Amino acid sequence: MLVQGGPWALSVISLVLLLWQELSAIDVPLDSKIQQDLKQPPTIMKQSLKDYIVDPRDNIIIECEAKGNPVPTFSWRRNGKFFNVGKDPRVTMRKRSGTLEISFRSGGRPEDYEGEYQCFASNDFGTALTNKILLRVSKSPLWPKEVLEPVVVGEGSPLVLACNPPPGLPPPLTFWMDSAMMPITQDKRVSMGLNGDLYFSNVLAKDSHTDYSCNARFLFTHTIQQKNPFTLKVQTKEPYNDTSSVNSTDPYGGRKVAETTPNFLSPTGTDSSRMVMRGEKLKLECIASGVPTPSIKWFKKGGDLNQKVKLDNFNKTLRIDSVSEEDAGEYMCMANNQIGSIRHSIYVQVKAAPYWLDQPSNLVLAPDENGRLVCRANGNPKPHIQWLVNGGPIDSNSSLPNPSRTVAGDTIMFRSVQIGSSAVYQCNASNDHGYLLANAFISILDMAPRMLGPKNQLIKVIENNRTFLDCPYFGSPLPELRWFKNGQGSGLDGGHYRVYINGTLEIKRARAEDQGTYTCVASNILGKEENQVRLEVKEPTRIVRAPEHQSAIRGTMARFDCRVKSDLTLPITVTWLKDDKPLSLGSRLKKDEDSLSIPNVHEGDEGTYTCTVKTEIDQDTASARLTVSDRPDSPTDLELSDAKERNIRLTWIHGDDHNSPVTLFVVQFEEDRWESGKWQNLSSYPGDFNTVILELSPFVNYQFRVIAVNSVGQSLPSLPSQRYQTSGAPPDVIPRGLKGWGTKKNNMEISWEPLLDTERNGPNLHYSVWWRRKDTGEEWSNVTTVGAKHIVHDTETYVPYEIKLRAVNDFGPGGESNIIIGYSGEDKPTAPPTDLRVSKIDSTKVNVHWTPVDPSTVLGEFKEYRVYYWREGSMVKGLRVNKEKKTKGFYSTVAQPTGILTDLQPYSHYRIYMVVANNRYEGPPSNHVEFRTKEGVPEAPKFFKIIQRSTDVIHLEWDKPLEPNGILIGYKLNYQTVNGSRVGLMQMQSFLPNVTTYTLRLPERAIRYKFYLAALTQVGAGEVYAEESPHFTNEAYSKDQVDIATQGWFIGLMCAIALIILILLIVCFIKRSRGGKYPVREKKDLPLDAVDQKGEDGSFDYHSDEDNKPLQGSQNSLDGGVKESDDSLVDYGEGGDGQFNEDGSFIGQYTVKKDKDETEGNESSEATSPVNAIYSLA
Repeated sequence: MLVQGGPWALSVISLVLLLWQELSAIDVPLDSKIQQDLKQPPTIMKQSLKDYIVDPRDNIIIECEAKGNPVPTFSWRRNGKFFNVGKDPRVTMRKRSGTLEISFRSGGRPEDYEGEYQCFASNDFGTALTNKILLRVSKSPLWPKEVLEPVVVGEGSPLVLACNPPPGLPPPLTFWMDSAMMPITQDKRVSMGLNGDLYFSNVLAKDSHTDYSCNARFLFTHTIQQKNPFTLKVQTKEPYNDTSSVNSTDPYGGRKVAETTPNFLSPTGTDSSRMVMRGEKLKLECIASGVPTPSIKWFKKGGDLNQKVKLDNFNKTLRIDSVSEEDAGEYMCMANNQIGSIRHSIYVQVKAAPYWLDQPSNLVLAPDENGRLVCRANGNPKPHIQWLVNGGPIDSNSSLPNPSRTVAGDTIMFRSVQIGSSAVYQCNASNDHGYLLANAFISILDMAPRMLGPKNQLIKVIENNRTFLDCPYFGSPLPELRWFKNGQGSGLDGGHYRVYINGTLEIKRARAEDQGTYTCVASNILGKEENQVRLEVKEPTRIVRAPEHQSAIRGTMARFDCRVKSDLTLPITVTWLKDDKPLSLGSRLKKDEDSLSIPNVHEGDEGTYTCTVKTEIDQDTASARLTVSDRPDSPTDLELSDAKERNIRLTWIHGDDHNSPVTLFVVQFEEDRWESGKWQNLSSYPGDFNTVILELSPFVNYQFRVIAVNSVGQSLPSLPSQRYQTSGAPPDVIPRGLKGWGTKKNNMEISWEPLLDTERNGPNLHYSVWWRRKDTGEEWSNVTTVGAKHIVHDTETYVPYEIKLRAVNDFGPGGESNIIIGYSGEDKPTAPPTDLRVSKIDSTKVNVHWTPVDPSTVLGEFKEYRVYYWREGSMVKGLRVNKEKKTKGFYSTVAQPTGILTDLQPYSHYRIYMVVANNRYEGPPSNHVEFRTKEGVPEAPKFFKIIQRSTDVIHLEWDKPLEPNGILIGYKLNYQTVNGSRVGLMQMQSFLPNVTTYTLRLPERAIRYKFYLAALTQVGAGEVYAEESPHFTNEAYSKDQVDIATQGWFIGLMCAIALIILILLIVCFIKRSRGGKYPVREKKDLPLDAVDQKGEDGSFDYHSDEDNKPLQGSQNSLDGGVKESDDSLVDYGEGGDGQFNEDGSFIGQYTVKKDKDETEGNESSEATSPVNAIYSLA
């Protein structure tokens, strides 16, 4: 419909549409509070179908549901007139609904209520309409009574049995059955048409039946009506014989039936036409008669049949389930048999009832806003668009003058709408085939801003992530929204921030400084509203040590790491998946904080393991694959082939390598002649072999097996192969290891390695041995033996012999060995080296000279001149030495031999002698020679300790070297400060030999030192002993520590301990006073170990290692070492092993047995006497 003014007015409206600013109708949120307060015209929510067929046995329900605020009221029109529901007792309307329910419990006919119904839903803001609902009552009439004469037809003729079902609403479904209620068999020859008739392309004698019955099924009443059955008699020119032995492919049983060209039974003629509505189902059929039965083919003019086309009913029916405009056109069906063919054309037209292109939708506007309703539809023919408002034509509704509204065909324009302009508009699009009706309201809304989201929401986000803070709001007119942070500054927009039209604030990259409280404020002319969002920025959750792909050997443990770094304020959950399914840990698999352990892995554990770490706001995953490897399976199907005299081919099939490639195959053999049941390695081959040539020995009955080897280990052996026997031959291996050597001075033992069993090559293996004196020209001596040695007796001492050997068996002799030289036995050398002397004596070495012996006196193979030497003593007074003999050999055949004896101890007294030696014996000793080594540098001090008892003092202790290697003249101490890799200047201190302690005061508590201590002789400084002072921060002292000695509880404790010790002292002195009654020990005659005495030159006497042990009464140092007491109890007859009684007699070994038993269990205890107990507490 056009507005007044004709084409000019339409042009103006088009220009307005082009210049119209972007329309933005208000989207009303689904918030329950807003919906409750929102005033809106009615909206139809549910209605019955336009063509509404009902079952006459049920009550009639015509649906009409609508919503609106205020709640709509409902009214109905029937056949275009007001329908007064209240006046009809059978009709009721549901509460808060327009749905009608018509009940027939008290009588009445449903047919009386057939007609056209329309529902109106109204409130203060407008009226909405339903479609016009055409109500009809379903009908299922009975089949008219009729008498059907038998149908008589000749064999081969076409036939149509008419169904003609009674008209029903809706039309019934038809099908054919016999008297046994079994469907009539349909095929290419016999089928039912679309109209329900039963078509025979040609009749056969076997079609003669008396019970062809057409049935009609009515869907609404769920009833089936049956037509009287047809009787079909088929006339044949010859008697029908269904047992004929004629070829079964002949349906006529050998009878002659005239062949006919095809002819269409449905449709008739050469062409026809069909009209179908868009979206409906199209069915075209072509059923033809003829003998033989024709085949049907379909074509479409101008192109191929598309994929939508389906062929049913043995190609007799073409079906398109949902027709569209492109399915229109000319369709052709062709029926053909071997006699001929015919065609039929069907012209299909597609029409369309109106369908929506752009259905109008509800429009909510604020005062003074613009908007439009659009109603676009299409159809064939093109539909007519009509606008209505509140159920009446828009151009005749003078009760709603609205100058801000303009109608332009399918569009209504609204400009500067005002309160009171709300209404429901209907768009009706109609053509010859139907209509569409749509309701769309325009609602004018004014509302102060409202916040729709939760109040004071807490948002947690991950650092550096794009972040959105939502602030859903609503108002009409649309409010202006601004964001503030921490309640200060101007609005947030631009740069780091972006505000979207829906109120969402985007922070492009959240940082720690973005934490805080954000306030969104929405305002319009009716007021303002605000809400707050608190933002917390968290560290991301990351897997810093991810699981790695690994291959584990079966039975071992596999371990997948999954170490996580996350924000400490966010609880994390670590879960494991296997092959994307939750992993059941059970009792075998163990998960701890950073890993997953799989003990005793097997093949079922193979797969991809995924570690997933989740917090409430983010997650991270990492995956790794576990491959389980195992020893390979045994090779199978061993087969021998290509047998020859000395080799044979062995072939096998590889077993499963269990994820570790086979690197080696070992072929083993077993023979049943000499070592039956013992498997031996024969050869090995690379892991990619499966067939090999085996080199074999003669006279062996072999069977073979194969072992596969991979990186995990070797497989079980395969099953043995069949046996293979090689023929015999003379030995082809010469015995190895032939040698001759005397075991006594007058014999020579000839020996060799016996041949292996696989080298015998035949039975009765024995050996032939020859020997003779070298260079004498005598004849060979010979012996045959089955053993592996022969002894030649009555030889001269150490003379050379020529020797050779060969192996012999029943098949003949083998090859001879090369001639080797052997010797008879050795005797003791008869002469010693003479004139043994030394020269160039140093602190650790000396040159040795001697006169050699006559070689004939060695009586054997010369081996060496052997020097025996030992340390007689040290020139350091009192130092005990080890006098163990040592040897050193010199091989020399010169006339004036010499050697160097090394590794001597400096400042020591040595003695040496020399012998000559052959392989078995030593000769008589030479003259003895004594010498003294020179003074050397000392060894390192025996120990070097650093003790720090307080914050400002370091105490050093050391002891003299075990081997001074000369006369000690003192000690040298170098030290320097250290701080990591930086060191200070070196400082030095020197000490006399009797000084073994030093105290160093620290200038600062944190300073650390490194000390280098060495002992000195006249030769120089010895080996350095280096130590570093400990970190004082690790000690028990600090400047802020409270002095424990000033604490009252400590003073009381010490007093109690002192009282107990005093009582113990009294008891011990009483027991000591009974010393005359003590039994004497058996070791009382042992000499007293003297205390080191200082000599006149300031040096010390040295004793054995026993002398270096601390006295029994000495104190333990703080670090567990032993320090000699300044006030030794030896001087008072108490404490150490050296104890004296009052008259000066020695009682060091006198004690009561009970005391011994009590003290021997802890000999190192410091409290062996009451006095020592006091010192131990100092």
